[in-house]
Amino acid sequence: MKASLKNCALLGLVCLIAFAANTPAYAFSDTEDVGQPTYFKQHVVPFLAQHCVSCHSGEEPEAGVGFDRYTTSANVQTDYDLWEKVVRLLKEKQMPPADEIQPTSEETVAAIESIQTELAGFDCAAQKHPGQVTLRRLNKPEYNNTIRDLVGLDLRLSDSFPSDDVGNGFDNIGDVLTIPPILLEKYLAAAQEVASKVMADPEARKRVVVHEADDLDQKVEAAKRNLKQFAERAFRRPTTEDEESRMFAIMQFAWQQDSSEDEIYQTMIAAVLSNPHFLFRVEADPAEDDDDGIRELNSFELASRLSYFLWSSMPDERLCEVARDGNLTKPDVLAAEVKRMLADSKSAALVDNFAGQWLQLRDVSRMTPDPKLFPDFDDELRAAMRRETELFFASMIRENRSVLEFLNADFTFVNERLARHYGMTGVSGSEFQQVSLQPGRRGVLTHAGILMLTSNPTRTSPVKRGKWVLDNILAEPPPPPPANVPELEEGETLGSLREQMEQHRANPACSVCHLKMDAIGFGMENFDAIGAWRDRDGRFDVNASGELPGGRKFAGAGELMQILVEEKKTEFCRCLAGKLLTYALGRGLSSYDRCTINDIVRSMEKDDYRFEAMVLAIVSSDPFMMREAR
Repeated sequence: MKASLKNCALLGLVCLIAFAANTPAYAFSDTEDVGQPTYFKQHVVPFLAQHCVSCHSGEEPEAGVGFDRYTTSANVQTDYDLWEKVVRLLKEKQMPPADEIQPTSEETVAAIESIQTELAGFDCAAQKHPGQVTLRRLNKPEYNNTIRDLVGLDLRLSDSFPSDDVGNGFDNIGDVLTIPPILLEKYLAAAQEVASKVMADPEARKRVVVHEADDLDQKVEAAKRNLKQFAERAFRRPTTEDEESRMFAIMQFAWQQDSSEDEIYQTMIAAVLSNPHFLFRVEADPAEDDDDGIRELNSFELASRLSYFLWSSMPDERLCEVARDGNLTKPDVLAAEVKRMLADSKSAALVDNFAGQWLQLRDVSRMTPDPKLFPDFDDELRAAMRRETELFFASMIRENRSVLEFLNADFTFVNERLARHYGMTGVSGSEFQQVSLQPGRRGVLTHAGILMLTSNPTRTSPVKRGKWVLDNILAEPPPPPPANVPELEEGETLGSLREQMEQHRANPACSVCHLKMDAIGFGMENFDAIGAWRDRDGRFDVNASGELPGGRKFAGAGELMQILVEEKKTEFCRCLAGKLLTYALGRGLSSYDRCTINDIVRSMEKDDYRFEAMVLAIVSSDPFMMREAR
């Protein structure tokens, strides 16, 4: 009895927690899907009954998922995530656990094909859900960039603001961009400082006081025109008569206090920069009497979404002009603007703010390897590590390269300091240049900064590296480790790191998840904790070979990256598209965004997986061009 209970617990922890942990608790239904019930009933239900239902049934099923509730259908319209992960785990032979009775190959193939048939019935046209983005304020980079492009001064005032909260991996998510009281004070102080500096600088001043006049009546008219033009640029849309009247009343009040002309304009600038329509990206909700609760964004709202996506800043004059003409929503015009904006130097914001968070490059600046073990590591090398990956990402945008090169590119960017760290010759000076990679290094996963991010201060960590790839490259995050699993001990007397890990995996509760995670990590063991090449780890030879679930073997990082390109390119593209869509929308994704992701990946496939194709597919998607009331 105890052995049976132990097996059930293990089955619950390993067989399903890997995909149930991130699956919401839906109201399951036994309603039969019209048109294709037989595949599921004939192949999947018996499979579940034999291999999973013993533990995943009843009122309190293991991991919160009861397979006994699926008797005729997988209910893919609500439970797609669950079955998608079931397929992956079956394909990789991670389910059922190794110490359980194993299905035959024929049974597994039949179950997989039947579930995939069920998944193929997901109806993207059943309901339209472009989603709702929470009203969001400008985050710190967006505030700095907007001030820069609005008045021409790179003041970086938001550096003193409180840190932005992060949600879904990014700091531009509306749901977490709160406004603590201290931030309101900072906004007011920053607005006043900008106003003062603008009026003190002749060139910035011209951006605000565009129209000059001599007599009083003409000055009043010029002030109104200046106010309107500045406010419209700051609000990223035309102003209303009511807004213009209220803002002009503020200027009149300053004039009544015998303020000088410059002081009056300073008051006006500070008032505009303190206005919610400057500090927030405001989009109108659909009308209450709208039948489906969905509306298309107008040209100005779309222009703001586009500029803050690609530039982390306000629309420029060209984009505003296209928005005023009402042409931005036309597909050919929108595509032309996207291409123009990606070619602009301001698209570096995608590197800083998207790549900086997706690839966690911002954390490189905070990494501190053990100085006794890595005495050659210094601030110059740390900065070069981060810059390498930034320049690589920038080349993907500038040259419209295939995103698969994130995995298998045979080139990178180095300066003399980083080249020396890599053992390269022929590179001198502090300037970066493009170079061919040595055998063994391929793509960003072998960049020194990424390798350092995924290591401990004293040694490499195959687990961290493997988990990082699963999380950030394949969107297949492993579940949290089971409770009471001891940490890996350190010490040469225990054998090589690989031997220690093999002992660690002897725990059945760890083995299933670690098989894939560790294999990926060991494929990068030729690189030490700061990304330098090595053939030995202390007194042990490095063994960077491995075998992925499914039986594909590799020897070293180069072969591993090629396997990822050949067998996991769809998963990688879905992961990258999902993260870029999250960043573009400023909200987390939901099940109804799956169809958009599929469309984006199909667009990428048609254009050799090029970066521009991914961006164009995102900005022309319903979630980007529409807004939902719910």
